[in-house]
Amino acid sequence: MTTAQREDQQLLFHPYNIMLVLLLFGLSMLFLALTLSYAYTRVTMGVGTIQVPPLFYLNTLVLLGSSYTMVRAQRAYLRDDTAEYQKSLQQTIWLSVVFMGLQAITWTWLFKINLVSLSSSTAAGYLYVISIVHLLHVVAGLPFIYLFLKAAKKHMVDPVTVLVYFSDPEKRLKLRLLTLYWHFLDLLWIYLVIFLLVMSFF
Repeated sequence: MTTAQREDQQLLFHPYNIMLVLLLFGLSMLFLALTLSYAYTRVTMGVGTIQVPPLFYLNTLVLLGSSYTMVRAQRAYLRDDTAEYQKSLQQTIWLSVVFMGLQAITWTWLFKINLVSLSSSTAAGYLYVISIVHLLHVVAGLPFIYLFLKAAKKHMVDPVTVLVYFSDPEKRLKLRLLTLYWHFLDLLWIYLVIFLLVMSFF
């Protein structure tokens, strides 16, 4: 067992770990409630179907890309690869910005063509609420990625500070938890798209 693995075991019940577990459980229950509520309303009240906007599929690829760059950042951290670490964090931020931009374009397009309307379609209301709540959690994660990038640029200025930065077990824990959070948002988005796609056939 390596030193890093022993340190990770010691941090297994760290408050940050417990907080992330509670957060992910709460988010899971929230989105499960939203999707089950739509399914129940759809069955009992005959609410119209939701056609998944095409850009949602493109955004799935964008989120998958951001998860990949977060994995690259975590691996670069473990390799003490300063340049790759910072580059991967920057790419994650930019892909997240692209995701938000595409979501805004999708909502604008839906309103413009009057395909769905919040005032006239309960199904549309669920579409907007589900996608906006997910987007808010993407936005909530961005400042943490930015803080990692800012700290890296500030402290990675010479071999000594680089060594100190990469050898901090708590920083490694925070990066791992942030990566897990990002993967969770990715999987959650895939679940939502698949759920809406399945419900559009009923």
